[in-house]
Amino acid sequence: MDTYYTIEEKYLQAVEEVSYGELPKALQLLKEIVDNDPLYARAHFQLGKIYYYEIKDYQTAGFHFKTCLELEPSFPDNYFHYLSLVVFLNMEKQVSLIIEKAVNIPGVNTASIYELQGLFSEKGKNWTKALIAYQKAFIEVTAKDQKEKIEQSLERVREKMRRGIAYQYYLAE
Repeated sequence: MDTYYTIEEKYLQAVEEVSYGELPKALQLLKEIVDNDPLYARAHFQLGKIYYYEIKDYQTAGFHFKTCLELEPSFPDNYFHYLSLVVFLNMEKQVSLIIEKAVNIPGVNTASIYELQGLFSEKGKNWTKALIAYQKAFIEVTAKDQKEKIEQSLERVREKMRRGIAYQYYLAE
């Protein structure tokens, strides 16, 4: 049986279990951490990721991401995943709040944040806002593959804008 002497050791073991695909063991360790120290923000972050991506329990994932954000607002890794969840769930108010905080946190991949903002606006058929967000993402991007993805998003939104204009009819008297 494994014996962990500190909460950090238990956390690192849980992260390792996640990387090996051992989710039941990781969940057990992370839940033990949160039970013993509910203020351990990074355990909430890992639980949020597991519930969002693996278990698909979005309410529980949101609880853990939000708790992590409240406990450790300067932890940059949480913002992308939490924002991804609220964009997926179409939670407009939360999207705005998370973006506002995220772009001011050192270490946050702002290109990814703006890209998610663009996706949210695009899903809502707000082409102008989507275009602006994707342009901000393009300015911030540093990775080649992400740059190409953003360029595709920009072109997709521009095409949607052109098609929208082409189908506008006016009643002439």
